[in-house]
Amino acid sequence: METDGLWQRCRTLFLTFLKIGAFTFGGGYAMIPLIQRETVETHHWMTDQDILDMLAIAESTPGVIAVNSATFVGYRVAGFWGALCATVGVVLPSFLVILVLSMFLAQFKALKLVEYAFVGIRSGVIVLIISAVIKLSKQCPQNVFSYTITAVAFLLAAFLKVDVILIILCAAAVGIVYQLAAFKGGDSGQ
Repeated sequence: METDGLWQRCRTLFLTFLKIGAFTFGGGYAMIPLIQRETVETHHWMTDQDILDMLAIAESTPGVIAVNSATFVGYRVAGFWGALCATVGVVLPSFLVILVLSMFLAQFKALKLVEYAFVGIRSGVIVLIISAVIKLSKQCPQNVFSYTITAVAFLLAAFLKVDVILIILCAAAVGIVYQLAAFKGGDSGQ
């Protein structure tokens, strides 16, 4: 009987991440609002805080953030098989689209309609990313330290083109030092 529950969870994970992979354009960051809605609000597999933790892990490990997130959620919900099903679900639509497009790339490239569609899609992706930032920022600590780290990280990434991995590692190190100093000083760091 337990196996039936496992396969039902795996099936749900696969279909959920298949939908996320199929209906999100713009890469992993554009998928974050959908992942959050499906995993927190629809299926109640995670909390918003879990999503922030997952994103920190997914961003700091090798690979695509959407695949890392799907694997993380799948493993959390149904172990190895859940991770496998969620990962295959999120990757399958992109794989199939790329496979088909590669066969007809020369013909698609010349179509103005396709070019115009991608202009609109890019605009929509920007809105999805901004929406994710706003939703997730509500879960972050609201203090001067957090705002400073956010502003410095943004400036380094956006204007100085510093490697994002280096920014994440430095932000983690600064966060550890700050929290240790706050802990030693008798403050919780909040």
